[in-house]
Amino acid sequence: MSALPGDEASTVPPVALIGPMAAGKSSLGRKLASRLGRTFADTDRLVVLEHGPIPELFAAEGEAAFRRYEAAAARRALVPGAVVALGGGAVLDEGTRALLAQATVVLVTVDERAAERRLSGGGRPLVADGIASWRRIAAEREPLYRSLADTAVDSSRTPMAQLVSTLEAWLRERER
Repeated sequence: MSALPGDEASTVPPVALIGPMAAGKSSLGRKLASRLGRTFADTDRLVVLEHGPIPELFAAEGEAAFRRYEAAAARRALVPGAVVALGGGAVLDEGTRALLAQATVVLVTVDERAAERRLSGGGRPLVADGIASWRRIAAEREPLYRSLADTAVDSSRTPMAQLVSTLEAWLRERER
């Protein structure tokens, strides 16, 4: 049976983008998937589609329920050939970390100044009180992000198109 155009992606591990809130994982993932001709999934978006807005979910059911929904979304999304943007805390789940061991993991970092600009839109319950919470959460998770990552890119000042090109070249070389 011959593969459809772009189906060669089904034989390669998923590409998972991890990192702190406001790092640009969703934007980068969407553009990278398009460039590679692969499917894209955003676990936060999957949770919203199934369970409603994240701030309302946190208020009604709490963070533990959100994390369960997020882990289920990660299980569905992390399939061969996909490019997946994971929510900042998705790596806290042991099952998600096990799935990431079978993926190509890209850590997307961002400095505090750029994160603060990006967070101004709100809608993120864990950082509702501002950059101090973001700083604390990012610092707590940093060692875990680093331990899971195969490579890292910084989105603070690098144009998105350049990040996409850099990752595309790195992935094509890695998947040879």
